[in-house]
Amino acid sequence: MRIALCQINTTVGDFRGNTAKIIEYIKKAKALKVDICVFPELAITGYPPEDLLLKDKFIRDNHEALKKISSHANKVAVVIGFVDKQGNDLFNAAAFLSEGKVKGVYHKNYLPNYGVFDEKRYFKPGEEPFIGEVAGRKIGINICEDIWIDDGPVKENASFGAEVIFTINASPYHAGKVSEREKLIQKQAKENEVYIFYVNMIGGQDELVFDGYSMAVDKTGKIITRAKGFTEELLIVDLPLGKKTGYPPTAPQKSKIMTLPEEVYSALVLGTRDYVLKNGFKKVIIGLSGGIDSSIVAAIAVDGLGKENVSGIFMPTRYSSKESLEDAEKLAKALGIEFHIISIENIFRNYLDLLQPHFKGFKPNIAEENLQARIRGNILMAFSNKFGCMVLTTGNKSEMSTGYATLYGDMAGGFAVIKDVPKMLVYEISKYRNSIFPVIPKTVLEKAPTAELRENQRDSDSLPEYPELDAILKLYVEGDFDNTQIVAKGNKKETVERVARLVDLSEYKRRQSPPGIKITPKSFGRDRRMPITNKFIS
Repeated sequence: MRIALCQINTTVGDFRGNTAKIIEYIKKAKALKVDICVFPELAITGYPPEDLLLKDKFIRDNHEALKKISSHANKVAVVIGFVDKQGNDLFNAAAFLSEGKVKGVYHKNYLPNYGVFDEKRYFKPGEEPFIGEVAGRKIGINICEDIWIDDGPVKENASFGAEVIFTINASPYHAGKVSEREKLIQKQAKENEVYIFYVNMIGGQDELVFDGYSMAVDKTGKIITRAKGFTEELLIVDLPLGKKTGYPPTAPQKSKIMTLPEEVYSALVLGTRDYVLKNGFKKVIIGLSGGIDSSIVAAIAVDGLGKENVSGIFMPTRYSSKESLEDAEKLAKALGIEFHIISIENIFRNYLDLLQPHFKGFKPNIAEENLQARIRGNILMAFSNKFGCMVLTTGNKSEMSTGYATLYGDMAGGFAVIKDVPKMLVYEISKYRNSIFPVIPKTVLEKAPTAELRENQRDSDSLPEYPELDAILKLYVEGDFDNTQIVAKGNKKETVERVARLVDLSEYKRRQSPPGIKITPKSFGRDRRMPITNKFIS
């Protein structure tokens, strides 16, 4: 049996583009004399389609696309994800195509309804297994969550004599997910004594990134072959099943799993590229401060979109250091991007003069500090409007968690690239990026973080040191630990209570921030949904 795992990047609602790409991959696979092509979950519609599923035309267009794709399933079988409708019920479904027709349909049995998933809002669960035949052998079909269930559809398929299981997936990325997923598939294959062919989509869709890493696992749980991560691929796998073939077997490839910094960086590049381009933009603009966060965002943008499509602006005031300007200039030169210096000191002074009669008698505080951030946000948005470029914001997860960001200032923009990347991980991915080719100045990696909104300001004036802060945030935000539990792990009580309070008070800010790429197991927004107004104390 020769199998083609079609690891593709589709766009939600782009039926014309998705269909053309699917047909293109079927034609490539046919040329390689495959027996069956396998595409990801909801490949026809893109994933997740969310409330587009409530539109009748969306469902009709999806069925028309399936019909067109079916006509190309001659001399080859195809498994592909689509939305099936029966009466008033919708199903997350897989079509089995052969001889130019839909020969069978499988409905996803287990619907995830946690974290970023909300499938029970739209779909009804299926109840029946699917058993088909390819190259004289019985096959089973599963969809994503099905394979995570012990004694679930995989075992049921095996009990009906299926020797090969095809599982189609839209499994979103977060750090650590790849190895977790592989262990599960190996366990299912070994326990049920079946071959499992796992195909996952790649690409960015709003906050989500799909990492690919499609694979084939044999009956002993050994990985036969693995596709690359974060890139489209047509992966051909030969199994010694069924009738003899007239073609030589392909040598199995097994791409390496990336290190954590490389994996995260790749996810950020792919997610940024797809968000910008799929939303009709070509160019981006970034406020460069000479700090680590804006530096890594600029590097990600260049690697995703090309240096000719990235611009940076340094906007100094009286508090901006000479070193920050030099670092921003060095970064821009190393990346080869357009670079502007626009002093906002005069605008800042005019604001202070205008407000002086009203602020008289009050000591300077964050009101004056935030004026600078908001002036910068205005200038970036002016460039966006004038030149049609998207503003990329530069706040990291540590800052977004604690509210250490200015509404309508450094939070103003179209996409928050590192919104779900903790500060210490920002340093890790920056070092990784420099290991490929140095672009971020060494001084940026070494200096103390500062917003430079007042004299001698340091982030540590307002927040715990980042290693301590990130450790607490991981427990509080991602682990849902309460204060007592976090203190029991060796953290200072007053620090824990302070951090938790900052997180809780900043929910209203996060609701008004642009979307950003999910990197951790629990991101703000889709994953973590907290009421803004609440009196609960952890």
